[in-house]
Amino acid sequence: MKKHLLSAVFAGLLLVGCNASKTGGEKSTNDLATLNPIETTLDLTKVIDDKAPVTINPGRFTAETVTYRLPRVVQGTYSVSDFGKYIDDFKALDYQGNELAVEKTDTNTWTISNATNLDVITYNVNDTFDMEVQGGIGGDVPFSPAGTNIESTNFVLNLHGFIGYFDALKNGKYTLDVVSPKSMVKTSALQESGSKMSADGMSVTTSYAAPRYFDITDNPMFYGALDVEEFQVGDIKIVLSVYSPNKVHSAEKIKAVMEKMMQAQKTYLGDVNTTPRYDIYLYLSEGKPESPKGFGALEHHTSTVVVLPESMPDEALAESMIDVVSHEFFHIVTPLSVHSEDVHYFDYNQPTFSKHLWMYEGVTEYFATLFQVDQGLVSDDEFYTKIMGKIKSAAGMNDSMSFTEMSENVLDAPYAPQYYNVYLKGALIGMCIDIIMREESNGTRGILSLMKELSLKYGKNKPFEDDKLIAEITEMTYPSVGEFLNTHVVDGTPINYNDFFAKAGLKLTEAKVKTNYLQNDGVLIFAPDMATMSIPFSEAVKNNSFWAENGVLPGDVIKTIDGKALTMANAQQMLTEVFMWKPGREVDVRLDRNGKEIVVKTTLTQSYTTGSSLAVDPNATPKQNALREAWLRG
Repeated sequence: MKKHLLSAVFAGLLLVGCNASKTGGEKSTNDLATLNPIETTLDLTKVIDDKAPVTINPGRFTAETVTYRLPRVVQGTYSVSDFGKYIDDFKALDYQGNELAVEKTDTNTWTISNATNLDVITYNVNDTFDMEVQGGIGGDVPFSPAGTNIESTNFVLNLHGFIGYFDALKNGKYTLDVVSPKSMVKTSALQESGSKMSADGMSVTTSYAAPRYFDITDNPMFYGALDVEEFQVGDIKIVLSVYSPNKVHSAEKIKAVMEKMMQAQKTYLGDVNTTPRYDIYLYLSEGKPESPKGFGALEHHTSTVVVLPESMPDEALAESMIDVVSHEFFHIVTPLSVHSEDVHYFDYNQPTFSKHLWMYEGVTEYFATLFQVDQGLVSDDEFYTKIMGKIKSAAGMNDSMSFTEMSENVLDAPYAPQYYNVYLKGALIGMCIDIIMREESNGTRGILSLMKELSLKYGKNKPFEDDKLIAEITEMTYPSVGEFLNTHVVDGTPINYNDFFAKAGLKLTEAKVKTNYLQNDGVLIFAPDMATMSIPFSEAVKNNSFWAENGVLPGDVIKTIDGKALTMANAQQMLTEVFMWKPGREVDVRLDRNGKEIVVKTTLTQSYTTGSSLAVDPNATPKQNALREAWLRG
């Protein structure tokens, strides 16, 4: 997952998400007398008070007591979601329709007695989008792309929020029937096995099959008033499903952006072809109190769920879609083709975590950045700017913390706040390995070729041993790669990036650089005051040309933006929109300066600040220039 989350109140622009977890293999059980699929039904035609009814028919048990769970943690997230919190009216019924004794042993777990008589389980599911009003992002609700939505015009069916599992039966087969109004458009990454119209012709039941519980959680669905487009990228069919409640954006426009980008990604990847179909689900939030607020994407092996503001202009939406979807699509390399036992045997209740987020998330993010310059979608200078942005943002993290230790303990303090660094230093680790391999091989090998070699060695059905990965990579590449990983990833020694830039004939210079209206070259220009619950400008505003030229001073507090009051409660949504501002837009910002109203009503101009930038060293040798060319367009 990639959360593209603006949290100016706490830490500025954040990219957080995506998951790899450690546990042992699945245990065998004699809880079921047969190997018949677990039959599940989700009825979207019987929703009452935003609650959808679910029925689970597990077949006949031979054990007297069984345990049923909803996930506490789901793959693709690094936080506790507790989907059991959203379950109401849980009942276990015997074959005569009588209720059996059920004990709820924790937030996500129900223990059922006399299970040999169990026929079905029934319960109602609340959606998580509505709960964001109460919990807020950073509270105790799932990140929006991992969440669920239940409304008459749209259903976001991240199935881990609706369907649970019996302990030790996650490898059992599942069938799923979804009952929906016949007029609803539907898309699903899960394979359809049939459909049937109701007797009155008002609803349709669509049947799906899943080989194991993992496939239930890994294949989201969209139902509702959807706009759907398809296109082909090599041998992969891409299905783009868009829900824009006010029809502000169309799938046709977004398709043009996605098709160009993903064709370039496929060209960059070459013969990596791990899925015949890839789904993109885009939910555009209209900014109401009950609308989702966690913007970004949740990766699945062959799909991604994206949540972004509907109010974004076309250009800003295209930019964000390129950012988040390019990252998620590259996950078809890792963890789909290259993953450890930690990912392959995922424990949804008590997961432990992999040491190698530098690869799962960092290398994926690096690919999402590098392919754009490799395929000519951005200039060299634009690529350098993105790399410098990661270096500057990473400087605000704990640069001496062991990356493997952080990864393995990512849910706990003091490691959890450092997760954001997987998209910063993690990507830079990938860059350094790429440059080392280019240097060692005279430009013929890089980190993409390494990932392809690992894909051939393992693949989606064969996990590697987590503790042996670095030694394997060292054996497959060069001792210098192993030395780098052990020194900078395991031991946590800070990286001197200038050493790597020098290999490629680049050097740092101080220059006037473009910036946005929230930051100076990656540094926030606000200093949120929790005591007064206000968001004043900081001293840094003096070095942001747009605000400085319009007379804004440190300590000025934003009251309204385009007529809408800015509060701590809506800061994420409103400042996300400010982050997307582009020159030429008309703005009306009202500030409070010690009780006096200051008005900034003008047309946006490009904002600049002073910062470090990368440039080609005019004294670079032919060898350095050749390495740089192999690195950028190898």
